[in-house]
Amino acid sequence: MTQTLDAPPTTAEQRAQTWLTGFEDALRARDVGRAAGMFATTSFWRDLVSFTWNLTTVEGRAGVTGLLEGTLESTDPSSFALEEPPEEADGVTTAWFTFETGPGRGRGLVRLVEEDGETRAWTLLTTLHELKDHEEPRGPRRPMGAEHGADRERLTWAERREREEAELGVTVQPYVLVVGGGQGGIALGARLRQMGVPALVVDKHPRPGDQWRGRYKSLCLHDPVWYDHLPYLKFPDNWPVFSPKDKIADWLESYVRVMEIPYWGSTEARRATYSPEAGEWTVEVEREGAPLTLRPKHLVLATGMSGKPNVPVLPGQDVFRGDQHHSSAHPGPDAYAGKRCVVIGSNNSAFDICGALWEAGADVTMVQRTSTHIVRSDSLMEIGLGALYSEQAVADGVTTEKADLVFASIPYRIMHEFQIPLYEQMKERDADFYRRMEAAGFWLDWGDDGSGLFMKYLRRGSGYYIDVGAADLVANGDVRLVHGQVDHLTEDAVVLEDGTTLPADLVVYATGYGSMNGWAADLISQEVADRVGKVWGLGSDTTKDPGPWEGEQRNMWKPTQQEGLWFHGGNLHQSRHYSLYLALQLKARHEGIPTPVHGLQEVHHLS
Repeated sequence: MTQTLDAPPTTAEQRAQTWLTGFEDALRARDVGRAAGMFATTSFWRDLVSFTWNLTTVEGRAGVTGLLEGTLESTDPSSFALEEPPEEADGVTTAWFTFETGPGRGRGLVRLVEEDGETRAWTLLTTLHELKDHEEPRGPRRPMGAEHGADRERLTWAERREREEAELGVTVQPYVLVVGGGQGGIALGARLRQMGVPALVVDKHPRPGDQWRGRYKSLCLHDPVWYDHLPYLKFPDNWPVFSPKDKIADWLESYVRVMEIPYWGSTEARRATYSPEAGEWTVEVEREGAPLTLRPKHLVLATGMSGKPNVPVLPGQDVFRGDQHHSSAHPGPDAYAGKRCVVIGSNNSAFDICGALWEAGADVTMVQRTSTHIVRSDSLMEIGLGALYSEQAVADGVTTEKADLVFASIPYRIMHEFQIPLYEQMKERDADFYRRMEAAGFWLDWGDDGSGLFMKYLRRGSGYYIDVGAADLVANGDVRLVHGQVDHLTEDAVVLEDGTTLPADLVVYATGYGSMNGWAADLISQEVADRVGKVWGLGSDTTKDPGPWEGEQRNMWKPTQQEGLWFHGGNLHQSRHYSLYLALQLKARHEGIPTPVHGLQEVHHLS
C-alpha cells in the first residue's frame, strides 16, 4: 500500500498530515486532553492489539481519554506517517497511515470530518502489524533454505523436520496448543509457525480438511473466493468462486503440509486444567488411541465459532424408527431417494440439505420455527461484498489485506448504518423473489433493524440463508413448508405442537449451535466456562444478542477472564484476519514482552 508522496499535497493530504502530526505531538507530550480533543463529539477508536494488547473499541472523547490514560506510557507511540494519498468523499477524509509503538509497528486508518471549524477524527483504527526484533522471515528476511559450505553435523531440511516432529509434544512441549484443526486452527497454526512460536494443532479427524470431507456432498462455501483466502498463500486465480467442500478440504490439507504446520490428526483433547502457580495447562489427549499429556502455556479453542451442535431433546426420539441426526452429522442425500424427509430449521444448513435431498428424489418438508433473513448470492456478492472482495476490487488495487482493514475500521456500533442501505438495494433488486417467498408462506425478516446478514452473523451467528438456489424450491412448493415447534416424534412421524403430523423416514435437526464456551465446559470445567462467559455477539440487545453493549465480539481473539485461555474461529475471512492479532499476542508473551491488557472484557452472560 505504501506510495511515495511526490505530488503537491492536496487539501485532503494537508488535513490528514496536520491531524497526524498534531496527534503524535499530543501523544509525545503525554497531553491526553489535547489528543482526546482531536476526536469528534461522536467518534470511535478501534484498537487491535497495538495500544491495548486487546481488541477493544472506545467511543467519544471520554473513551479516548480512558484508553490513552491506561496505555500511553507503556505504548510510547511515534512515527505517524501517511502511507498513501488520502481520499475525500462526502465531507470525510480517509487516510491510511503507519506508526510505531515501543514493542512494534502498526498500520491504521482514520476518517476525518470538520467539526466547529476543526479537523477531527470520526473513526480511528490502529492495528499491530509486527513486533520489533521479531519480524516474520518474509521478503528480504526469508530463509536461505540451504547452508553453503561443508559441515559434518549438517541436517537436511527433511531431517530437521523429522526431528521436530519426533520431539514436539514428547520431549519438547508446545508453547501453544490449538484444539481444533479446521480453517481457524490451521490459519493460526500458520501464523504461529512463521512467528517462531512452538505450537501444535490437534484435531480428532485423521486428516486436515476432514471437517469438510465428512459433510454432505453438495456442500459449497457460500462466500466468494476473494473473501476466503488463507494467510500467506492465496487461492490461485483459476480457483472457483464458490469452493466445493472437497476442494477446500484438499486445499487445507495441502496448506498444512506446505506451511509446515505442526498438526496431529486422530487426536482428541480429553481434559484440561490450569495451574496458576506453574503458569501452564495440563492437557490430557488421546492420539491414535494412546494417552498423552501436554503442558502448554496457552490453550486456544479453535473448535468452531458456532460451538456445540444444538440437538433438541424431544419425546419420542427413542421410538422413532427412521434416521435422525443434527445437520452437522448429515451424511448426504444418497440414501434417502424416495424417502420422506423432515428438516427442522430454515437457515443455511436447512436450505442446503433440503435442496440436496430434493435433487436426490426425496420427499422433503421444511419446518420453519422462526423467521429467516434470506439474501440472494449474486446480490450479496455485487452489492454487499463487491467493493472490497471481488475481481473488480482486485483490479482496483484493493488487496485482501487492505480490504480486511477497511472492513475492520468500521466500528460495530455504527456498522448497521452502513449495512442498511445495502440491504435496501438488495430488497429492491430482488423484490419479485421476496414476493414469491412470502406468497409461499415463508416468514422473512431483515434483522431487527433492517441491517441484514452481516449484522445477524456478528450479533448472533444465525438466522439467515445465502440463497444459492434452494429457496426457489420452497417458493415453487417443491419443498413443502410448514410452521411450528416440534412437540414429539412417533415411530414414523414428526408431530408439531398444533397437531400437524409429518410422516418421516429421516429427521434432520438443522437447529444451530451453542456458544463456544460449551467446549470449555466439556474440556475444562463449567466453572471456567462461566468465568469466561458467553462467546460471540456484540451486546447489541437484539434477538439472541443480549445487552449490555460490549463493542467487540465477546471473548474472540483476545484475552479472557481465564488466564492462558483463548478462543479463535469464525468464517474464513475472520480466521485469516484475526489470526494475525491473536498470534502477535501469543508471540509477545512467548518472547517475554510486557503485554499490559487494557479493558479486559467483563462477563455479563454465562452462556
